[in-house]
Amino acid sequence: MARRSKFEATEWEKKQVEEICPLCGRDIPEDQREAHHLIPKSKGGKVTEHLHRICHQQIHALFKDSELAKTYSTVAAILENPEMQTYVEWVKTKPVGFMAEPKRSNRRS
Repeated sequence: MARRSKFEATEWEKKQVEEICPLCGRDIPEDQREAHHLIPKSKGGKVTEHLHRICHQQIHALFKDSELAKTYSTVAAILENPEMQTYVEWVKTKPVGFMAEPKRSNRRS
């Protein structure tokens, strides 16, 4: 039997590393972590970014898949949108576990 290195982490030491939401800058609790495809899977996207569930829902409430694929395929591009900027400023003031219904855009039907 191979000897374990004294520097090798045991299971209880492999605790989940806190992740920061790239949109709102808050810690993401493990139970609210969702993977967002920067380009929707329906448009051939494979790259994902972990976001708060509420932030992820807000993106899909504001943008159609075609918009996400063409215009908002990066976190930086999403953050340039004025409606998203308003949302981020609002949600930054909420506690980490906060959940609410996303507000749909008036321009999206």
